[in-house]
Amino acid sequence: MKTVKQLLSTKSAQIFSVTAETSVLDALSVMMEKNISALLILEGSQLSGIFTERDYARKIVLKGKTSADTSLSEVMTAHPITVSTGDSLEHCMKIMTDRHIRHLPVVAENLVIGMVSIGDVVKFIIEDQKQTISQLEGYINS
Repeated sequence: MKTVKQLLSTKSAQIFSVTAETSVLDALSVMMEKNISALLILEGSQLSGIFTERDYARKIVLKGKTSADTSLSEVMTAHPITVSTGDSLEHCMKIMTDRHIRHLPVVAENLVIGMVSIGDVVKFIIEDQKQTISQLEGYINS
């Protein structure tokens, strides 16, 4: 069973975050610049929330708010669901499917050490399955 730790070892260790006082417009600018669809909200080193493209669509655009005049504290998802490095990718997929979310912050000893997306999980599982198939083909052909 593959773990979050194994997945994180294949990704950049860089974490993109802002504070809850950041305006939605500034957060969107960071997301565009970094080509990401979710930002972690940190207060010091502690995770306080997450802001995603889905939050923007549902809590800004559809509510008639403006991005420049709204802070993330008003629209972020507070206290997001997190996973640890020892959790299985199957566990992550279950959480994402059951809760209809696409991003899971990874926390160890109360510190954010990464984030996994549904795309990360699917890509990792597909690559792992390709390796298994290749090994089995090698075994059969030898």
